Amino acid sequence: MNTMTLWHISGWGFAALALAALLVGFSKTAVSGASTVSLAVFAAVLPARASTGVLLPVLIAGDVLAVLSYRRHAHWPTLWRLFPAVAAGVVLGTLFLLWADDGVVRTSIGATLLLMTAVTVGRRRAAGREDRPEAVTTRPGRLKARSYGVLGGFTTMVANAGGPVMSMYLLSAGFRKLGFLGTSAFFFLVVNVSKVPFSAGLGLIDGRSLLLDAALAVFVVPGALVGKWAVHRINQRLFEQLVIAATVVGGLQLLLG
Repeated sequence: MNTMTLWHISGWGFAALALAALLVGFSKTAVSGASTVSLAVFAAVLPARASTGVLLPVLIAGDVLAVLSYRRHAHWPTLWRLFPAVAAGVVLGTLFLLWADDGVVRTSIGATLLLMTAVTVGRRRAAGREDRPEAVTTRPGRLKARSYGVLGGFTTMVANAGGPVMSMYLLSAGFRKLGFLGTSAFFFLVVNVSKVPFSAGLGLIDGRSLLLDAALAVFVVPGALVGKWAVHRINQRLFEQLVIAATVVGGLQLLLG
């Protein structure tokens, strides 16, 4: 990565990155999937490949705050089912990044997110809302977890866009608000930390990018605090609608960007 570009950010550019970092904090503790807007902002201010390396530590800072807020609500059977599949997806995403064109990656991921959103919304309307997470010990549950896990690992590696994928999985599995946030918090902390060696190996993270991250991480904290305050004032139906809306916006940004 040409890290010199990180030292030529205008004041407006840094303000945009700071606002995007604040949104990361909010998305991690309130409306998962909203951080895809931050992805678009980072990609607009920084070179596309460099932006993924700068954004990753900012996401990890948000993950830590989310875990501290919702650690008691994680559904560990789901997490253990997802992790092996996600690991495979991260490896595939790393290999894909060695030769993939940014435009092809964004278009394919954006189209996939929109398709999954449509499927999830249709499925929930047909089946009705579930009272507890869908069983992951059944054969359909295992297959579903593995499929979403591979896709989530792939998308989070190539574009830091795994949030909407897992949002659709957790909604389709019937997770309620706090269980959703607690499970996704641990999931993304583990996944994003595991991506660091891969991103560093690809030259997407280095000392200078981490200095920029240190400045931006300060803005994640107030965003997370606002999100934690807001989530208790959002009912379950509105929460699901906001998550789906954020996923659609993220998908369209990737598809049209």
